Amino acid sequence: MRENASNRRKFLQDASLLSSLAFMPAIHSPIKDGTSLFVPKVQEKIIAPRLKFGVIGINHGHIYTMANSIIRGGGEFVSYFAKEPDLIKDFAKKYPTAKLVKSEAEILGDPSIQLVLSSITPVERAPLGIRVMKSGKDYMVDKPGITSLDQLAEVRKVQKETKRIYSISYSERFENKATEKASQLAQTGIIGKVVQTMGTGPHRMSIPSRPSWFFDKKYYGGIITDIGSHQVDQFLHFTKSTEGQVVASQVANHKYPQYPNFEDFGDLMLRGNGGSGYIRVDWFTPDGLNTWGDGRLTILGTEGYMEVRKNTDIASPHGTGSHLYLVTQKETLYIDCKNVELPHGELLVNDVLNRTETAMTQDHCFLATELALIAQKQATKISAK
Repeated sequence: MRENASNRRKFLQDASLLSSLAFMPAIHSPIKDGTSLFVPKVQEKIIAPRLKFGVIGINHGHIYTMANSIIRGGGEFVSYFAKEPDLIKDFAKKYPTAKLVKSEAEILGDPSIQLVLSSITPVERAPLGIRVMKSGKDYMVDKPGITSLDQLAEVRKVQKETKRIYSISYSERFENKATEKASQLAQTGIIGKVVQTMGTGPHRMSIPSRPSWFFDKKYYGGIITDIGSHQVDQFLHFTKSTEGQVVASQVANHKYPQYPNFEDFGDLMLRGNGGSGYIRVDWFTPDGLNTWGDGRLTILGTEGYMEVRKNTDIASPHGTGSHLYLVTQKETLYIDCKNVELPHGELLVNDVLNRTETAMTQDHCFLATELALIAQKQATKISAK
């Protein structure tokens, strides 16, 4: 056991990973002839408030993770505006020090607020972002941050004019610990050059909890525009592609004829100047699963590969949580990512204060959305039989 641990330590040193992978002695692994790495719990970084932010629109639960991310990164939550009393009730309990204001204008007109967050109804997100940027503030919006190519063109125009940040919260990368760890490892070159990604985004329907706009793509843009934008972002990020094209795409409504303007399945193939990608998204997660979706991401490199199991690991005792498998020319590792720190909020706060692009470049943000929108628009409609 001592010799095995020494070999693993040398392997990690050779790969320049000691700075990003703290680990404890390995225990029995479910991987045949493999080992396990467990990142020990570390004290969460506490950053004193450095900027003030507000929220306009809380129509999707992602607003909670978005706000928490900025708070962790040094944001002070000042005020919010929303129209729905039922949503406000729960939101106020979570953020009792933030003030509920009577209008959007109160937030846009507050000179102390530098950043505005939103998870308003998807079709309203781009128009709101334009108003935010024109008011001299930066903007972070839930995905899909833009629901049509016409909206994208106008957002790009205003962003270029105002030089404000228009950030879309691709939370499956920014707020998933295993994906963050995979990103750190990929940057070391441990699996060689990344040549392809394969991402799946299954979701549970939970019909009683969905608002009416959820079932009409006029309001959410379609399944690829919505869920698919997560995976497009990851494809661009891991392949380091700065250009891309949609090779093929298709959508369908296989199960819900009572909602004729809804899509429950979509997939697409992408080609970039750094690699290729395949994406599948759907609303077919069965109730028997222990979480809302068994999302996965496979990152293929010339010297190995990684598989991210974002929310659960049904093939092992690991259960729910963020899990990562790493396979190299030397060995196979399981990495428990539950204690990995998420840097996105801090990076975005830094960008707002310093006018930098460390959290995500503006070009990347818009390209991920553009490719998803093109794939949605060009998608072949599969007819249910």
